[in-house]
Amino acid sequence: MGTRDTFRTAVANVVPPAGLTRALAVQAMVYAVGSGLFHAGSAVFFTRALGLSAAQVGLGLSIAAGVSLLGTVPLGGLTDRYGPQRVWVVGLLLNAALFATYPFVGGFAGFLAVVMALAAVEAATGVAIQVYSINALPAAERVTAMAYQRSSLNVGFGLGAVLSGVVVAVDTTAAYRGMVWFISAVALVSALFVRRLPRLPHVTRSVEPMSRLAVLRDRPFMAVSLLSGLLTAHQALYLTVMPLWILTHTDAPKTVIAALVLLNTVLVILLQVRVSRGADTAAGASRASRRGALLIALFCLALPISGATRGVLTVVVLVAAATLLIMAELIESTGAWGLMATLPPADQRGAYVGAFRLGSQVQYLIAPAGLTALGVTTGGWGWLPMAAIFVLIGLAIVPAVAWVGRTPRLGSAAPEPAMTSVPEPAMTSVP
Repeated sequence: MGTRDTFRTAVANVVPPAGLTRALAVQAMVYAVGSGLFHAGSAVFFTRALGLSAAQVGLGLSIAAGVSLLGTVPLGGLTDRYGPQRVWVVGLLLNAALFATYPFVGGFAGFLAVVMALAAVEAATGVAIQVYSINALPAAERVTAMAYQRSSLNVGFGLGAVLSGVVVAVDTTAAYRGMVWFISAVALVSALFVRRLPRLPHVTRSVEPMSRLAVLRDRPFMAVSLLSGLLTAHQALYLTVMPLWILTHTDAPKTVIAALVLLNTVLVILLQVRVSRGADTAAGASRASRRGALLIALFCLALPISGATRGVLTVVVLVAAATLLIMAELIESTGAWGLMATLPPADQRGAYVGAFRLGSQVQYLIAPAGLTALGVTTGGWGWLPMAAIFVLIGLAIVPAVAWVGRTPRLGSAAPEPAMTSVPEPAMTSVP
């Protein structure tokens, strides 16, 4: 009986409950198949099918990242004006159209136009997805639902990566064109799926709407955005810095890198929902963020040990360090979702969620190069100041969230009720 209960609990932590939570998770998985396929095969597609040089691809993607950074806040405001579901559907339709044009790109200028447009579309739809989940679900279910979505995303990414391997193995122009047209079709299917989700009543404003960039003047909120965004550096640590450290400072075989990526995918699928509990209030989310920061700091102290070990012991140390970072990622993610769900005012969630995502965009600009310089090129001593940085972020984020709770949000009459532990009532959906 105990074994059966354990199995049921394990299944419940992977398979979302019936209803809107499951629908959102299924949509996330379907869309992630296309995203995983493109992320795994895009470099080969750009160079082999479009004939671009590596330098041109790198420059184009860097410019697109700048568009995403600059557009996150103003494009997030579209959600407040038109509603998250409408922005989400339109974004998916534009995404499908842009991917369908990829095979007809005739040079760097056309490539740049498409990747910039896709970056702008994804900046708007990323906010819309988050706001829809927040508005559609009761306060106590939001973080758990986002955890199920992330678990499903990893399943979809894995399936997409497998399909990408098939495309690259075939290695023909027709295969690469079929890849992007398949991704376009996935976006269309996703748009139809989102269109059929429950429609939500428009949130009426209690005060005059503020300008789309006014949220940047909300100093307490932007402080939390920056601190939380910096914690997403665990992505750069796992996918960039740790592999470079393994290659240059350890005797571990190269295959360990792929094994650690697989470990990350499996643990996210199995554990993300389990660790998400308790982050559905601002206070709980801030504590989760603090725990995530301290675990990142522990990783920064554990990984360098692998540079002084040999053989099997090196692999053991690497797996232990990677597990610390994976747990940090899981816990920090739940903290970020909780903060995103509880801190913005209900009538201006688009602008505020866009501003919250700005912190992670800043991290994308500085973390890969900065953390690589500290952790890899210093020979190892740079891990100590890196650990200290994450300890300081962890210590700062709880009082920063409390500061937000004491300060009325811009454009709102008073602080949000969601800042307390009292759950909000569910919004009524319209079939």
